[in-house]
Amino acid sequence: MSFSNEDLAFLPALKQARLIRDRAISPLELTELYLSRIDKYNPQLNCFYHVAADSAIADARQKTEYLAKSKSNSDLPPLFGVPTAIKDLTSVKGMPTTYGVGAIKDNFATYDDNITLKLKQAGTIILGKTATSQLGSLPYTEPEGFAPTRNPWNLNYTPGGSSGGAAAAVAAGLCSIAQGGDAGGSIRGPAFCCNLVGLKPSRGRVSYAPVGDRQNGIASSGMLVRTVADAAALLDTISGYVTGDPYWLPNPETSFLEMSERELPQLRIAYATEILPVGKAAAECQQSLDSTIQILAEMGHEIEPISIDLSELIEPFKRIWAAGVAAAGIPAEILSQINRWIMQQAGTAGEYLQAAGQMQAIARNIVSICDRYDALIVPTYMHPAIKVGEWAHLNSEETLEKIVSWILPCPPFNATGQPSINIPAGFDRNGVPLGVQLVGKPAAEETILALAAQIEAAKPWSHFCPTGFKVSV
Repeated sequence: MSFSNEDLAFLPALKQARLIRDRAISPLELTELYLSRIDKYNPQLNCFYHVAADSAIADARQKTEYLAKSKSNSDLPPLFGVPTAIKDLTSVKGMPTTYGVGAIKDNFATYDDNITLKLKQAGTIILGKTATSQLGSLPYTEPEGFAPTRNPWNLNYTPGGSSGGAAAAVAAGLCSIAQGGDAGGSIRGPAFCCNLVGLKPSRGRVSYAPVGDRQNGIASSGMLVRTVADAAALLDTISGYVTGDPYWLPNPETSFLEMSERELPQLRIAYATEILPVGKAAAECQQSLDSTIQILAEMGHEIEPISIDLSELIEPFKRIWAAGVAAAGIPAEILSQINRWIMQQAGTAGEYLQAAGQMQAIARNIVSICDRYDALIVPTYMHPAIKVGEWAHLNSEETLEKIVSWILPCPPFNATGQPSINIPAGFDRNGVPLGVQLVGKPAAEETILALAAQIEAAKPWSHFCPTGFKVSV
């Protein structure tokens, strides 16, 4: 089977890995394709802060030569030769880590974070570092000192944040997989905005080694991808305990990829269309949820409405979020106005611990509600993507109110540590993607992956691509 360069750029990672193993394409060919697309499209999108062309080509050439000499695939890691990208909050030795702070663009990392090592061990080729909101604190990617990152589906709109560069890069066919992090929706939100699958793994599933946790376990590292199978395969790749981790989960006996392909029995699934204190999701988000619920009902699952009130979670979560900004160790004078304001909301160490205790108590309540069901389905965000710069005229407090009202369905599952996944669910009137969020019981990624795969089979999404980057079908 032959593919055009355009088709090849938008193939899921597992299919690319299979073509490489079959010697139908080489790691060098695929890497050169993506670098040429980055060169062409990144000036429009601003999704890469650093392009590591020389090291990527050297790695791809070495892997291509190895493949030519090898007579067997038995020793090849699972994603051998597949290019990827790393979010600019994550360290890659020898590459800059700016945290979205323009004043430290020359801050070169001296070590690899654990997830970087895992992706290297899986055989991937790192193309560079993707754009993030400053310190990863905002759900849109427009930090000072950098051009704003734009959504390839409609350049007037944001691809979300803080993993906005990762989502825009995958959506535009500049790589097939990209690493992200999620402490309040920063994987799921960009996936929602860009027609991607974005999995936030369970707390303790993916190690943050060698660094520690300063936000009471709300953050998870994961990947933005095109298909559920890629999400499951990447979870197999990046998960695992590292000695000394503050949280940990045992690896399952069966791979997540295999479990994502299994037949599911009839499940009991809850859904919520109204989330207090905000209320009902916007009509287009409501329609996406309704159509997904219809698919699940037609599959024979038992669907039941529930009410969700997150009023008591907002303030303690904001305190912990603010403390994360304050604890980043970046001087306030080189941060944006909103991040300086957020730092001021962090309060004392005692107030942080009080907020952590409150959040844990509320999280127990949320988990106890979810525990009565096999899965929960809710909007990912409460309304469609905003325009680039839409909130720039607001003061910091007003901006935070807007953010809370937009991303409200995501943070509760950072608080609980439950696995949750965004799956694509249509488009809004501006041609910008929409999505819905599936939430599993603690440590039960296998259920939401299998459920997401069922929905994907019934209503596929990966063949849709943004006009201008690939002609949609």
